[in-house]
Parts: sequence; C-alpha cells; structure tokens
Amino acid sequence: MRKLVFFTLLIFRFFAYAQDNSDCLSCHDDKTAKGTRNGKTISIYMDEKKLKGSVHAKNKCIDCHVDLKDAEFPHDENPKRAQCATCHDEAFKLYSAGLHGRAKAKGDPLAPGCGDCHGNHEILKKKDPRSLTFPLKVPYLCGRCHKEGTPVQLQRNIPQDHIFENYSESIHGEGLLKKGLTVSATCASCHTAHLVLPHTDSRSSIARKNIAATCTQCHMGIENVHRKIIQGQLWEKEAHVLPACVDCHQPHKARKVFYDQGMADADCMKCHANTALISSKDGHSLYVDFAQVKDSRHAKIACSQCHSAVNPSKLRPCETITKNVDCASCHAAVGEEYKLSTHGKLFAKNDENAPICSECHGTHHVLGKRDPRSPIFATSIPKLCAQCHRPGQAAAKRIKNKKDDIISEYKESIHGKGLLKSGLTVTAKCTDCHTAHRELPSSDPLSSVNPKNMAATCGICHSGIEEKFLKSVHSPDVTKTDKKLPGCNDCHSSHTISRTDGDNFKLGVMSSCGNCHEEIAKTYFDTYHGKVSQLGSSKTAKCYDCHGAHDILPPSNPDSRLSRQNVIKTCQHCHPGATKMFAGYLTHATHHDPQKYPWLFWVFWGMTGLLVGTFIIAGAHTLLWLPRSFQWKKKLKEIEEREAREELEAEQSESQEKNENGKEK
Repeated sequence: MRKLVFFTLLIFRFFAYAQDNSDCLSCHDDKTAKGTRNGKTISIYMDEKKLKGSVHAKNKCIDCHVDLKDAEFPHDENPKRAQCATCHDEAFKLYSAGLHGRAKAKGDPLAPGCGDCHGNHEILKKKDPRSLTFPLKVPYLCGRCHKEGTPVQLQRNIPQDHIFENYSESIHGEGLLKKGLTVSATCASCHTAHLVLPHTDSRSSIARKNIAATCTQCHMGIENVHRKIIQGQLWEKEAHVLPACVDCHQPHKARKVFYDQGMADADCMKCHANTALISSKDGHSLYVDFAQVKDSRHAKIACSQCHSAVNPSKLRPCETITKNVDCASCHAAVGEEYKLSTHGKLFAKNDENAPICSECHGTHHVLGKRDPRSPIFATSIPKLCAQCHRPGQAAAKRIKNKKDDIISEYKESIHGKGLLKSGLTVTAKCTDCHTAHRELPSSDPLSSVNPKNMAATCGICHSGIEEKFLKSVHSPDVTKTDKKLPGCNDCHSSHTISRTDGDNFKLGVMSSCGNCHEEIAKTYFDTYHGKVSQLGSSKTAKCYDCHGAHDILPPSNPDSRLSRQNVIKTCQHCHPGATKMFAGYLTHATHHDPQKYPWLFWVFWGMTGLLVGTFIIAGAHTLLWLPRSFQWKKKLKEIEEREAREELEAEQSESQEKNENGKEK
C-alpha cells in the first residue's frame, strides 16, 4: 500500500513539475536559444521579466500553448502557435470574420495575427503607454502595413491613398500625435480593433449606413449642429437620403473646417487665372493653367491641400505663404528618401543647384510615370537627368572626372539603345540603377550603386544572373577577404555597357580578368588560346568559356565547369571529340613556377641553357678564328698579287720574243 501511494505521488509530482513555467524557462531563458518554424531558424528566447510585467503574468505557459499541455519535455520542435481564442473567444470571432483573419486563414504571410498587434509575451493593457495598442501608438502600429511603400500595398496591390500620411495631418492626427490628446480618434476608433471590414461590407463600422453611428461615438448631436449651418440642398441631395459623414469629411483627411474643393479652387483662380499676374518678389509668373491641374495626378486635390499655409480670413489668402509646397506632407516615404540623398543634402544646405520635386515632376501638371507626356516617363528620364548631368551643367561640375559624358555614354550603351532607339521602356534607366529619390555616390554604403549593393541593383532585372553571381567566388557571401571583389560594373562598366556577344566585349573581358588575376593572365597569353586572342580572334576560348561568366566556382566544387565531373563537357563546347586525356591539358602551365610545374621549369631552363651554351661556344670559336682568318686573307692577297706579277712578266717576255723574231725575218 505504501509503495502504491509513493508511486502515485511520484507521478503527480512529475506532471505537476512538467507543467510549471520554470520547466519552460529552463530552455527558453537562454538568449542564444534557437528553434525552427516552417523551415526557418528563429529565436526561442523568452524574457521572464517581460512576462511577469504583462497582463498574462499569472498565466502559465500551457494556458496559451495548449497543445503542450500534458506533453513530454522537451517538446516537439514545431509546436503550434499560442491559442489566444482559448480565453479571448469573442475577440477571436470578430478577428476571424474580418479582413485580417480571413487573410490569415488563407495563409497570407503578410496578414497580421494577434501577436503582431498586441505583442507576444510582453502584452500590456491598452492604457499602458508602453503598450503597442496605446492610443498614441495605434497609428504607427497600423502604419506598419497601411503606409505608402509597404509590402501590403506593393505586393497585394492595395491602394493605400497615403492613409497614414493623411491621418497624421488631419485634425484627429494632429490632436493625437502632436498634442497628445489620447481621446482623439485612432484607426481602431473608426475601423474597430478586431472586426476590420471594407466599407462595402454592410457589417463594417465604416459602411455608409453605419458611419454616422461610428462618428457619433465622439461627435454626439452633430446632426442638430449641421442643420443650422448647411443649406437644405446640400444636406439632402437626394430625396430622403441624408449624406454620410465621409461625403464632406474625407475619411483620413478630416479637417477642422471643410471647404468644398470647387469653391476653394475657384477662390484661388480669381487671381491666378490672370496670365499677367507676376510675383512682386522675383518677377516670376503666378499664372496657373487650371486645365493642366485638372489633367494632372492632383486633379482631385484642392489648391489649399498643397499650399496649406493659406488663410481664408485674409483678403489674399495666399499672402500668408512663406515656404514652397512640401510634397512630403503626402509623400512622406519619398520625402525621407530625398532627405538622405545627395540632392536632398544639397537642398538642406540651400545649394541653388539642388533639384527639388517640381524640377523633375513639374508643378501643376504632374503626370504619372506611365504617361508618355510626363518628364518621368521612361524614355524621358535620360533627357531629364541630362539637364544637370551633361558636361558643363551644374551636377557635372561636381564630378571628379569632368571629361566623362555620362549621358552620351548611356545613349550608346545596350540599355540606352534599347530605351531610346528600340523604345523598350522596361530597360534600365538612370532611376533604375541610382533610384528615383535616394541618389547617393557609389562610395556611400547606402547607395544602390555601392559595390556591396551593385549585384542586388542589377538583379532587379537580371535576377537569374544575380542568383548565379551570389554563389560564385566573386560574391562577398562566399569569399571572405579584405581585398576588393569584382562587381557587375568592373566587367560591364557603368554607363558604357555593351552587348556581351560582340567581339569588342569578348576581347576586352580578358583585360578585365587580368586586372585582378595578373599572373594567371600572363600564363593564358602564353598558350595557343591567348596568342590567337591577341591576334584579334573572338572565337577561341576566353576566360569565361572555361571558368564561366557569373557562375565562377573553384574546381573543387562539383558544380564548377572545371570540376572532374564537368571539365570534359566544358572542353567539348569547342572540341566535340575531347576525351579525358584531352581535358588533362595544363591550360595555365608555365615554366616560371618551379614549385607547381617543376618538370616544365627544369626542361625549359635546361633547353635554354643548352641553346645559350651552344651559342656561347660557337661565338667563342668564331672570335678565336677571326685573327687566323684575317692572316689567311692577307696571305691570300699576297699570293694573288705575286701570281698576277708573274703572269704579267710572262706575257711581257713572250711579247718581246715575238718582236725580236720579227726583226730577224
């Protein structure tokens, strides 16, 4: 009986211990602890202090991680996520019925879950200023997704209409973010916290039939106020149909005083429609072609939304304007990029040559980049940038090498010809490489054309090549060295990029390789391939034919073109009958390296020594033979002279005898 009681208590103690938080913390209290989820390595560290300071301080781990209840420890590597619905079933039902919950159920990786908004182990009450759901933080929380340029907008093609930017400038946003009025309306006040639905859904808090009830949570009795100040025809445009709040007060641009857009623009055009109107300060024209405004991207935006410093109480409302239009008030993300760019830094220094938004986009006739009339249309970009970057212009004077004609070089490049001659608007333009608003010099680590970022920049269009390059020995991810590794522009140049199938490029690539591999290049030019290439043949094997262009790998790598498995196929590209013996040819063998190629070294110098020795002996023999040769030549001359005299004397004697015989007769 005692044994049974002891065994029962032992089992009870084991399970009681296994379910305690301290058991979980024995692993999860380690900051270096790692785990896997969906094939990705993640941190599994859990800060006990944060947990004790959260609203779940009294909860056990298994209260949320319900699938681990009664589980053996250590548990499986891929446990399920915490189940918030266990306690918060009503909130979870609302979440599941909303846009976020439905997207999550479909497996959308961008869909927010409970932890994205409330946190994981450090969940705090919404009244706590440290909480993610504290009113002052809600706009920033929602702005993670609902902001210009976020993945939710770009990847899901959801029109955001600058929600966060416009809210921050609205009366609600100013009250909350600038004045700290936590009672001001936040995103959750209008859209609710969990049942987030589009305005087209009849259940939505912002549906037409529900919007008044939503707004009157704060603005009680507003109908009576409106009846006193709004004309009947505006209050009831359709019979027995009252306007919704958003008909007058735009959802995210709600201002203290509402001006009908047509009225506000008409007030401005009373003066600015006059072609003779000029500025009293610098004499520039103040005429505005309203037809161009209506044809622009800002057709639905009132003048006062851009020229926000106007004061309707003045006789001339615009006399209070002291600064230029701040485009960043709507285009906040772009504005931040511009500030970081070279252009923005020059503007901050009041440099008169610093380009501003209107110089590239225009003033009142701002058109989209897909409009052929726009100055930022693809084929117009080089001409636009040339206004400053052509030799002799403002920007060109700042460039160290002022002789470089960047624009002319670009026009003759493969990108420039594709864009300007073939009309291929998808080809690379100035803004594709240097970005549109964050232009920085290549020496800046944040620059898109910095050597460390060049592959990613080119990979926007040449993604397959980038993938190969990042696995090659030239990639900083593969080769760890303090030396400079080659990037795209080291082989292809920056603005004079030519076709890779042209003879000029093929012959020039070897020089590019030789800039880094100088000794190897010398050995290449000692071979048949190298000598024929030097004669101008582009058909013989070059560096990239054997080693690859972007997928260069060491021969020890099985995927290398020169590995034992692939070298024969590589040779067979030019030599179809190549065999294993053929592929054993030493392509870079040199007689200058006694350690790597000792046989070649000693044979070369042996033959060279033999040849030199032969010439030395032959030369010495010739030098020693010269004196005797001169003596023989002198003696031969004396013999020839003597024989000539003897022959002459014989002839004279014979002639005398004939004369004497003639006289006797």
